[in-house]
Amino acid sequence: MSQSGFDIGLDDATRAGVYKVEAADLPALAAAARDAGLLLRRVDLEGCRDKASLLLRIGTTLDFPAGWGRNWDGLLDALRDLSWLPAPGYVLAIDGVSSLQAARSKDLETLVAVLADAAQWWAEDGVPFWAFLALDSTPRAQGRAR
Repeated sequence: MSQSGFDIGLDDATRAGVYKVEAADLPALAAAARDAGLLLRRVDLEGCRDKASLLLRIGTTLDFPAGWGRNWDGLLDALRDLSWLPAPGYVLAIDGVSSLQAARSKDLETLVAVLADAAQWWAEDGVPFWAFLALDSTPRAQGRAR
């Protein structure tokens, strides 16, 4: 059992991926990530209403190197690298998704696909890469985002 009193298996790369959660679940997931020794980054997408602001917010939060491309391919390349953030695994707790979902649902779908591709790529090396998308209206235990 972890220091937080529960172990949800965040160190298991085979289970990692993109999951919908409630915003209220993010603090517990952050504690579990810390207990598992994974690098946690909280990405707040509140106010992101287009692709450019979405990519900028993620790139800034994850300290992407200059010249990373600021497009979907560049995002995937950067998420597959992360050499500037060495860690045994990664957890992205992504909040404020509802405004993006309402304004740019296609961009949100593309983001989920990119995150899932990155998680699969990392899993091949046994490195857990999780992305938890906090959606306001998501029922509990809904599961994978795609």
